[in-house]
Amino acid sequence: MRYALVPVLLLFVALTTVGVGVFTLLERNRAAQWHQFAVERQAQLDEATRGVAETLEDVAEDLRFAGELMSQPGTLAEHRREMRALLEAVGQYKVLIAYDASGKEWLRMLDRRMGKQVARGPVLAQMAEAGRRALLRPPGDVTLSPPMEDGGLDSLRVMATALPEDAQGRPEGAVAVLVDTTSFFTPLRIVTSDPDARLLLLGAYGQPTSASDATLADWFRRLETEGASVPGFAALAARMREGERGALPLRAEEAERLGLGRSEAIAVFTHIRVRGGSHWAAATLVSTATLRSHQQALIWRLMAAALLVALFLVTFAVYVVLAQRRAAALRESRQHADQLAHLHDKTQKILDHIPSGVLALTVDGRISAVNQVLRERMPPDAIGAPLETAFPQAPAPVVSRIRALVAAAASESRAHSILGETLVLFGDEGRFNLHAVPLEARHPEVQTLLVVEDLSNVRALETQLLRAEKLATVGVLAAGIAHEIGTPLGVVRGRAEYVLGKLGKEHPQGPGIAVIIEQIDRVSRTLRQLLDFSRLQPTAVRPVPLISLLHDVQELLRMEVERRGVRFEVTVPETLPPLAADPDQLQQVLVNLALNACHACGEGGQVTLSAAVPEAEPWGLVALTLRDDGCGIPREHLNQVFDPFFTTKKRGQGTGLGLTMVAHVVRNHGGRLELESEEGRGTCVTVLWPIAKPSGEERYVG
Repeated sequence: MRYALVPVLLLFVALTTVGVGVFTLLERNRAAQWHQFAVERQAQLDEATRGVAETLEDVAEDLRFAGELMSQPGTLAEHRREMRALLEAVGQYKVLIAYDASGKEWLRMLDRRMGKQVARGPVLAQMAEAGRRALLRPPGDVTLSPPMEDGGLDSLRVMATALPEDAQGRPEGAVAVLVDTTSFFTPLRIVTSDPDARLLLLGAYGQPTSASDATLADWFRRLETEGASVPGFAALAARMREGERGALPLRAEEAERLGLGRSEAIAVFTHIRVRGGSHWAAATLVSTATLRSHQQALIWRLMAAALLVALFLVTFAVYVVLAQRRAAALRESRQHADQLAHLHDKTQKILDHIPSGVLALTVDGRISAVNQVLRERMPPDAIGAPLETAFPQAPAPVVSRIRALVAAAASESRAHSILGETLVLFGDEGRFNLHAVPLEARHPEVQTLLVVEDLSNVRALETQLLRAEKLATVGVLAAGIAHEIGTPLGVVRGRAEYVLGKLGKEHPQGPGIAVIIEQIDRVSRTLRQLLDFSRLQPTAVRPVPLISLLHDVQELLRMEVERRGVRFEVTVPETLPPLAADPDQLQQVLVNLALNACHACGEGGQVTLSAAVPEAEPWGLVALTLRDDGCGIPREHLNQVFDPFFTTKKRGQGTGLGLTMVAHVVRNHGGRLELESEEGRGTCVTVLWPIAKPSGEERYVG
């Protein structure tokens, strides 16, 4: 009993140590959490200020546009109509006034919806002052007015810019607009809609606007006399005036004075640039009370969990003491259990090494066991579930047919089979044999076995054999056709060139004869590809460093990639072994595949060429992977892309022999091709190429 308590005590000490470590980590992680909190708030503020900046930039652009209109020749009535259209198109514009080069007003437009409410003496005086200051700055710069002193007009601002310069380099005048900025700062109000957040918005003259929180605006005005009581807020105001961006922590006492509750706060701030050099500044002050409450709740939960674990340890200790008394009785039972487990393990290993899938069903049709082949393809929670759970991607008619097969085998006490039929069991269509084998009804957990034989690989081998026979036949026919047609085509081309030389390119029939020569050249190129395809000569291979060859491929494709606006990346590890290849043919394979990938991508697409040695590849092959995010290949065409003369390009843009030659070269070098594609998502082609022998001697493959 003394030795039985030692593990319990050690576990208790370890758990206590872990608990202390967790609490220490929580305390150290507090600063990181606050930093993350500030980063998130900064991102929200930046997003909101971007919207405000874009709105202010739109006003500046409207002013520039208005200035250009005013500088164009025209009558006063024409200018008035143009300015009226601009004023009515933008609801925030209330008054628009144009001034000449001396600052004298010569055109005034009022918003009909506001009437004379804003056309009072202080407003017009500020607009005139802004216009005079705009004449002293380059055209395009925006001059901002201070906030309106008149009550109820705090949200109104005057923005002015100079008209284009005349021949002497002086502005021909200025245009000013009175803007209602209430809606400009809606994104900032949304950011501070949280009850724990407050907004401070400083205008271009460094004073709080009406969008600011009233308490913060009041403290801002009292900084000169009471700034010592809120040093963090005073530092924030100074950095906002300087147009800086960042975050500042505020102590709990200072946050309480600012109306944020008695908890630490974080202030994040940024600037809003206005064309011409001036800026606005925005800050959000957020209480961390919610963050602190979450931390405290987490600590309390951890303490409760520790208490529960302690109670569990006490209970476990009592259990260990009682278990020692039962150990002797359990040893004999354990021996029997080990024997049964050994037999079960042997049976399971035998089933797991069967290449076909085996599934055991109970009396009520539930899954009780599966072997390794099916376990890898079934959902992890299939054990104990109904039969249809084993095939979640199979259509309902297929599942019903399997159920009927199992039911027939159980009722007739003999095996029933479905042989060589095309079914959708695991998502993709394949050919399967299904056998339902009834067992003796002694054990209700295993009444029927369902055996699933996947014949898809056999079908794939048959398809490859048929394709090889087809390619061999095409090669023989290609050689004969190429030799029989090549000579007459050469004669026809020579005659056509002779006639074109006699008539001249300027003759009315000249373009037609040129088309004949061009089409004969196209046929000749196809014939040369057919002859290359039919010459099944051995290939002399030697060790080829892949890195330099891939960079050569990248350089060859540079002009095509730039023309199509596609990003082409090459990723090759430095430790990659050399390949056994004819370098010209390997380059031809990679160039053909890369060109197809570029053609499949639209402008802005991505093509990646990479190389690696697969960990599970025992045959000394290197995987060359070319992946694109283009249009993909339709599923019905996946088995045809390597067939001769098959192409998805438009008529006259491809012969359909490029990928056929690629497959021929790869097979001739002892490699193999793997193709994965999804329509609309892109294509991935993997070329598995042999590694060069360490001796470096040349060898021949055929």
